[in-house]
Amino acid sequence: MGLKIVESFDSSFTLDLEQKTALFELLKNKNFLEQISQQTQRIKVEFTELLFQPVPYSINTPKGMPAEFESYYNSADYLVINVPPNFMFKAKIFKPSRLCAIYRKIQ
Repeated sequence: MGLKIVESFDSSFTLDLEQKTALFELLKNKNFLEQISQQTQRIKVEFTELLFQPVPYSINTPKGMPAEFESYYNSADYLVINVPPNFMFKAKIFKPSRLCAIYRKIQ
């Protein structure tokens, strides 16, 4: 069984207002922010309201994310996290099946 090379991948998605509101509420929840802070040596964070769908690794997307988000990945001022699956379920988001969220570190 060989590897399948993906030449192009459509990473666009839309969330309806109800899904977006529910997900953002979970991602901005004080307890969740504290959990992230504990895992990052007590650095406080805030949700930037930026989300993206992970993409297959390729020459054009070596980080597994759309190219326009790589600057956040490479910055010491931001964190990129996988949205927890239970958050996706609670917000009734089934497509896409995975999302990533970007948080800004607060000094």
